[in-house]
Amino acid sequence: MDLKTVCAKGVKYKTRSRVGRGIGSGSGKTCGRGHKGRGSRSGASRRPGYEGGQMPIYRRVPKRGFTNARFRTDYTTINVDKLNDFADGDVVDLDAVLERGLVSKNTALLKVLGNGDLTRKLTVRAQKCSASAVEKIKAAGGEFIALDARGRDLVVDAATTGRGKKAGKARQAKQAERAKRAKPFKLSRKAKKAKQSAGSDDGKSTDEGGAKA
Repeated sequence: MDLKTVCAKGVKYKTRSRVGRGIGSGSGKTCGRGHKGRGSRSGASRRPGYEGGQMPIYRRVPKRGFTNARFRTDYTTINVDKLNDFADGDVVDLDAVLERGLVSKNTALLKVLGNGDLTRKLTVRAQKCSASAVEKIKAAGGEFIALDARGRDLVVDAATTGRGKKAGKARQAKQAERAKRAKPFKLSRKAKKAKQSAGSDDGKSTDEGGAKA
């Protein structure tokens, strides 16, 4: 026991290393930096992956194939057999699944897969659902509602989405108005001269042909 441990008051901490205090300490003259070179200078640092000038590992290894890890879309997945924990008539979405502890959240997007059997009549709300899962949900008397990335219902009706006949007619009327307002195409001077010269050449050729006949 010494004064340092008495003043610590039960707090464990590592003593700061004091360099440049004599060769007997082991880190005296060069302070653990060695002789000369980049590391011995003040402010020396190495970027990640630097190997002293030799070819770094990320350039030595071959690069093959393709990955979409940066821009792929990840989903929180669940199989239909786990939905049997709900009662008939329940609405199943990501919040309900997480509240029951059936899956752990990976992303805010839910995808239902078709592994297993479903015996409950449920209303499933998710961003994605496999074809087999939709068949099993409907076979049990339930319903699947597709959602967008923000959790809003996707409207399937063409008239409400602006893809119906009325929307098509309105789009055609707008295109016709734009065509009327468009300025007529004007030829440049060079184009006019070229057109006139071409016309005169055609006239001469017809005259010569008539004379020969």
